[in-house]
Amino acid sequence: MSAKKELEVVKGLDLQRYMGRWYEIASFPSRFQPKSGINTRATYTLKEDSTVNVLNETWTDGKRGSIEGTAYKADPSSDEAKLKVKFYVPPFLPIIPVIGDYWVMFIDEDYQYGLVGQPSRKYLWILCRQNHMDEGIYIQLVEMAKEQVKEKQQESKGRIAELYHSSSSSSREPG
Repeated sequence: MSAKKELEVVKGLDLQRYMGRWYEIASFPSRFQPKSGINTRATYTLKEDSTVNVLNETWTDGKRGSIEGTAYKADPSSDEAKLKVKFYVPPFLPIIPVIGDYWVMFIDEDYQYGLVGQPSRKYLWILCRQNHMDEGIYIQLVEMAKEQVKEKQQESKGRIAELYHSSSSSSREPG
């Protein structure tokens, strides 16, 4: 098997413009999120020390679930949009830190929708400022995701199909 190419990431991400609420339009299924969750969203707030407060929320069976954490640049001297995100589990008793990669792979020029992943290619999110997305834009982002994971093993390729189905309920608008 050939060596996989590193994920391409945004250079020069304007963190201030990135702050605010983002809705999950689609994602690779993960053990961190309930499969039946709806209206899943993340709210980012820039703190004085240049770290980012992260509030992830989802609703399952009418009940809100949330976890709060902190994001920071993996390499403060780099202009690449490679962040680390740290959450403590369980959230009500912050003992064990869980740290993950949060790489912004694409952001539109108006900071309205984007593609976020990890170098492992196990996690991927299509995000939007609104809780719905134009179908044409969604398809473009899925195609970008396909390009990014194509060097990975077969199991990641199959997950793109899951990405198509993960948000088919009501998150996209016809283009």
